[in-house]
Amino acid sequence: METVKTVVYALVIAGIFRTIFFQPFWIPSGSMKDTLLVGDFLFVNKMAYGYSELSCPFSMCKFIDGRWFGSEPERGDVVVFRHPVQGTDFIKRLIGLPGDQVQVKQGVVYINGEEAPQEPAGQFIETYEKQGPVGNLPRCKENVGIGADCVKDRYRETLPGGVTHDVLNIEDRTGLPDDTPVFTVPVGQYFFMGDNRDNSTDSRFSQNSGGVGFVPFENLIGRADRVIFSSAGKSMLFFWTWRGDRFFEKIE
Repeated sequence: METVKTVVYALVIAGIFRTIFFQPFWIPSGSMKDTLLVGDFLFVNKMAYGYSELSCPFSMCKFIDGRWFGSEPERGDVVVFRHPVQGTDFIKRLIGLPGDQVQVKQGVVYINGEEAPQEPAGQFIETYEKQGPVGNLPRCKENVGIGADCVKDRYRETLPGGVTHDVLNIEDRTGLPDDTPVFTVPVGQYFFMGDNRDNSTDSRFSQNSGGVGFVPFENLIGRADRVIFSSAGKSMLFFWTWRGDRFFEKIE
């Protein structure tokens, strides 16, 4: 009963505060595993970077390019943004700030020539089965059958500035996505990557090829800080698929 109340309260809050302070967001794909799982439900903090004139105390905010904003986006933030071309909402991790030079070499990120080291952190294991309302199957290191363990290597990555988080590796490749040219992030734009590095269409891929490319500041919707609710099933009504251990989990 308490779990049901939690879900109801979360949905009520989403309806009240969506347009002003927070926006609900369901995780539809596995591009941010294991930080975010398919079926995670979270609130995006729309006040993290951008404000409306009515909701922002002028003494706390700046007015730039027709928009009030407070804090700057920081490297390592998990951010929801509108795709610059498609207009759909994406969620990725902020890797490159304006003016940064970003390159991936053999699966390792380099920012302004500084390596973001990765330390082995065991394996991420999930069941090979259809996930979420769409019913996509996860990608695994080895070919396995339905119901078997789907394994990916996990590493703990440390970005310049000290932010640490998990990243997953499915396979080693020559070329994209494990090897890229040097990207110089333009002023007022940002470079994003998914934590599930071999299963993320992000800023490593150009917009002409269906990728994200660089993302302008005005496309940032907000920062994702905490998972509120999580369901592994096709519908949130399937209570036996709820992941109670992820309720209110902080996003690193």
